[in-house]
Amino acid sequence: MIQTRSRSDVVRVDDELRLPRPPGMFRRFWARHPLFADILIALFCLLLSLTPARGAGEDLPLPLAITIGVLIPVSVVVACGALLVRRRHPLIPFVAAFTAEVFFLGLGAPGGTPAVTVAAYSLAVYASTRAAWAGLGIGIAALATLSGILMGVGVISLQSAANTVVGNLVVGLIGTLIGINVGGRKRYVAAIIDRSRQLLIERDQQAQLAAAGERARIAREMHDIVSHSLTVIVALSEGAVATQDAERARSAAGAAAATARSALGEMRSMLGVLRDDDAPLPLAPMAPPSPHDTVANAQRAGFPVTLSTIGDAALSPVVEHAVSRIVQEGVTNAMRHAPTASMIAVRLDRSSPSEIVIEIVNDGVRAQTGSSGFGLRGLTERVAHARGRIDYGREGSRWRVTAVIPLDRMEEES
Repeated sequence: MIQTRSRSDVVRVDDELRLPRPPGMFRRFWARHPLFADILIALFCLLLSLTPARGAGEDLPLPLAITIGVLIPVSVVVACGALLVRRRHPLIPFVAAFTAEVFFLGLGAPGGTPAVTVAAYSLAVYASTRAAWAGLGIGIAALATLSGILMGVGVISLQSAANTVVGNLVVGLIGTLIGINVGGRKRYVAAIIDRSRQLLIERDQQAQLAAAGERARIAREMHDIVSHSLTVIVALSEGAVATQDAERARSAAGAAAATARSALGEMRSMLGVLRDDDAPLPLAPMAPPSPHDTVANAQRAGFPVTLSTIGDAALSPVVEHAVSRIVQEGVTNAMRHAPTASMIAVRLDRSSPSEIVIEIVNDGVRAQTGSSGFGLRGLTERVAHARGRIDYGREGSRWRVTAVIPLDRMEEES
């Protein structure tokens, strides 16, 4: 997956990096004015490169001396002018500098001009170390081969050939070594800065993912609190209205009020944590009612809910929280979608030391159950968060929900 960043994102990240100011007044000046620096370097190389050609070629025939004498200044000007593009295209001035050295070789002038040094330095800094060594090797090999040919036909002497090859090897090696040092440090600093940018972006992405996960968790908690409490309150209120017994109606109203107060207390507690700026993130989950309390609330609302527990394996707080919420949501779904149910059975199997099985079965399932809504989706998310598995579906007139939560993984997380 390819990630793209806008310019504003890069600018914001660079502001957060707070990079130190580059040292040295002159260094900062050259960094802000690269073209001006390249012009000065080109003029300096032009002046020093034309000097070796003076007095050379006196032993050559006049037409050849004039021809080479014209070609040398032209090649030197081209080589020094090519230094203006050394930052974007470092190979161009490198080739131009060694081409000028070929004309110096034909004229018998001493080789090794500053243009070769600057070109080799630029190739190492703005291309790569491998390109710098390869370019220097190819250039020296070409000059050595051409020197041997010209020396064999008697155009130049052994001394001139040796001066050209050794002179270019020395100045090229100096430029290459300095360039490798500067270029390596430059690329290393650039890699560190780029990695720092990536870390800042990843930090922001992790914060966004954490915020999204926290919002989803809070949404699940709010849904469980509101859904279960309102379902119980509605059932109690409908029972109070339907009964003719004043005592039973009063008891149902009192139970509805108690459920509402309990839900209101949980809501206030959660909202208080959300409003507290000093609260640590992620927020601590709200303590849900235990499975016994959930079953008792449903029984007070008039639903035939039973709870059976098998085994007595110890559960961590994380597992207890997940089990309580799963039971609460499962019973709430049964109360809401099967109001005429004659049985709602909750079974907790804690006999295994490695996992706990939660099973909720109810009858009275309607022919058309409609969409699953938030209930089953919330159950699936909660079981997935506990790294367990869930299976639910209709079995004739019954609806069965089975969730399995591993205890070892949840113990590690707690």
